Amino acid sequence: MKHFFKKQIALPQDHGSWVFIFSPLLVGIFAGRDFSFATFSLIVAAMSAFMIRQPMTVMVKAYSDRRPRTDLPAARFWLVVYGSITALALLGLILDGFGYILYLAVPGVPVFAWHLWLVSQRAERRQAGVEVIATGVLSLTAPAAYWVGIREYDSVGWWLWALTWLQSAASIVYAYLRLSQRDWEQEQASAGRRSAWWRAGSRALGYTSFNLALSILLGILNLLPSFIFIPFLAQWLETLWGITHPAVGWKPTRIGIRQLIVSVLWTVLFIVFWRTP
Repeated sequence: MKHFFKKQIALPQDHGSWVFIFSPLLVGIFAGRDFSFATFSLIVAAMSAFMIRQPMTVMVKAYSDRRPRTDLPAARFWLVVYGSITALALLGLILDGFGYILYLAVPGVPVFAWHLWLVSQRAERRQAGVEVIATGVLSLTAPAAYWVGIREYDSVGWWLWALTWLQSAASIVYAYLRLSQRDWEQEQASAGRRSAWWRAGSRALGYTSFNLALSILLGILNLLPSFIFIPFLAQWLETLWGITHPAVGWKPTRIGIRQLIVSVLWTVLFIVFWRTP
């Protein structure tokens, strides 16, 4: 049995992806305020569905001759484990009157299939567009947790989805900027090349600037809490810092840890200021 318990088959290996499921979940849970057994069922369903990606990816790689076929029994084992847990958790939501939450899983099917196809073609790496779309699917856990918390449908949940997705998308684009800066020559990162820095960072800055402007506007129009722009301001300031301080020679781990810290800060600030009128 011990050959079934392989971490690289049971757990996602792209550690940076965890924040993209935890952040919207936490935002939705705290916005909904009430924690019930249905909330617990939603967390279990979301996390097990998220975890199922790893054994499925391993299976596709094995069938594509990218991994040994000896990995297949363990991958099938974890597929059954996570699939069973997901089914039981979803049953709990249905019995508690939240069957409509299941519709939020529909967009995830084609996106997941697209990811698996890319894996089979050995083309899943450096796919920023796919990652942005995938985080949009994961961000649907925010309205789901919110609706379960307030025990009814409310259109405000869609704002939670949109804002968490916008933050995740900006985070991904910024991460790609930082990773690209690692390979810059020292001359390229010198003070005399500041115009090149801004050109390289224009997309990342565009994303965070849009998010900041939108959150400010929504607060002014009283559609959302007035200070909800503050977490987006923190992300915008981080982007400015990253553009003016190129990550030349940085290890990916260092970039990932800093990204994680910023995402955690954004999540905490969002939860705090969502509750602030």
